[in-house]
Amino acid sequence: MGSLLVVSAHAGDFVWRAAGAIALATSRGDRAKVLCLTYGERGESAKAWREGRTLEEIKELRRAEASAAAEVLGAEIEFLDAGDYPLLESPELVDRIARVYREVEPAVVLTHPTEDPYNQDHPAAARMALHARVLAQAAGYDAPGEPLGAPPVFFFEPHQPEQCGFRPDVLLDITPVFDAKRKAMECLPAQQHMWEYYTDLARRRGVQLRRNAGPNLGLPHTTMGEAYMRLYPQVTGTLS
Repeated sequence: MGSLLVVSAHAGDFVWRAAGAIALATSRGDRAKVLCLTYGERGESAKAWREGRTLEEIKELRRAEASAAAEVLGAEIEFLDAGDYPLLESPELVDRIARVYREVEPAVVLTHPTEDPYNQDHPAAARMALHARVLAQAAGYDAPGEPLGAPPVFFFEPHQPEQCGFRPDVLLDITPVFDAKRKAMECLPAQQHMWEYYTDLARRRGVQLRRNAGPNLGLPHTTMGEAYMRLYPQVTGTLS
């Protein structure tokens, strides 16, 4: 299948939204790399702030949590420490992401949708991920490595999909690796309130997956799923 690159705005985003896809990739022996643009230190670490921790302590806490989650999933992880709330777009940050594209040479890219009225860091991360992909494709772009091909981009499901223009057109069966996803979620006690939310969401997407998979597959009622939205057209020689 080739390598998987996940561009995550904050340290926890890749776990809630894409841990199943990551675990499936690594279970096949494929490389998976998570690029966290920030630690989510300001906007997604309320518990730590209430405990009176300092900014640097919170960054280290979130780094340790996300690193442990990535290890459970068998993925590499890199942090750019670009600062959240707000995550500011810049040519320098886009260039850093483009260099990761060149290094990983992903066959598939996962990132946030480009719309989220509840968290502007998410669409900012998506815009930079898409911009960097285009730059990494350019033969004359000044970065190490070979020009990138055209890896498909999938938006993972936002927390409030109805408000983010998210219409899932890909349902991924993560049943074989859901236990790994749950273990990865439990590596993030800073956001413990999310554990059951995303477990329930996986069940609901599993129900939709079964209903769309056809009656002859006989998928069990315990099927778990993740939802994605494909950005670019699928290129194929066979309609399926």
